[in-house]
Amino acid sequence: MSSLNPPTDTVSKGPSQIRYMDTASAYDLWSQVYDTDGNFLQALDTIEMSSLLPNFLRQIRSPKPWKIVDLGCGTGRNTLSLLKIPDTSIIGLELSPKMMEVAHARVEKELEQLHKSDRCRSIELKLFDMVEQRHPPDCAVETDAIISTLVLEHVPTEAFFKTAFQILKPDGVLLVTNMHSDMGNISQAGFVDPKSGEKIRPQSYAHSVEDVVTEAKKQGFALEGDVLERGVDEAGSAALGVRAKKWIGVMVWYAMLFRKVDHQSG
Repeated sequence: MSSLNPPTDTVSKGPSQIRYMDTASAYDLWSQVYDTDGNFLQALDTIEMSSLLPNFLRQIRSPKPWKIVDLGCGTGRNTLSLLKIPDTSIIGLELSPKMMEVAHARVEKELEQLHKSDRCRSIELKLFDMVEQRHPPDCAVETDAIISTLVLEHVPTEAFFKTAFQILKPDGVLLVTNMHSDMGNISQAGFVDPKSGEKIRPQSYAHSVEDVVTEAKKQGFALEGDVLERGVDEAGSAALGVRAKKWIGVMVWYAMLFRKVDHQSG
């Protein structure tokens, strides 16, 4: 694991200025354009989650009613799919207050479109910092399943899996998607602030597949099935937008399914 950032709240001089910020502040700014700025990794994640999520739900061994946590729910991009699972309570945990404001609005709009028989029992969104706060909110514990999509890049693996361990019931399942370290060693998450024109970058770590699996095992999780890795090719880049073209030939994304199996060893 390696952090790619200089100290936060610093500006790198060059043809286009880059401002490095703490993750919460960066995502507060990003919330204004997060769902519209053409981020191809989000597009790829959304495409892959359309098939990953149904398979993930089949791995839940506990009977309904379920509780499912979206750990790092952001603007609710994948939370919206969870709303369509009947007999389930959904908890969204998010670091950025501004991202959560967007998620609240999107969730309310989506629920208005769903018939009661086709929607979850309840949805609750809570602010939570898994690095600074030692314990997750009470509403999020004893959970049957967790999804966490494009979040791990911003968190040390130890903090991430310790949090997931606290949240899940024994035998609970965890679906993780993340920027591939092949991409992370070249670049990182970020956006151009439409007001200042600066490139904003939050805290970022280039977690390799091997590092993630090793830390997960240390914290009481077992990998289920194979790691799914995706790169960008010429044919697929068209569906992901113009910004995907520079990543042709590079592994950019991976997904893993874990099950909570043991006590934490670290």
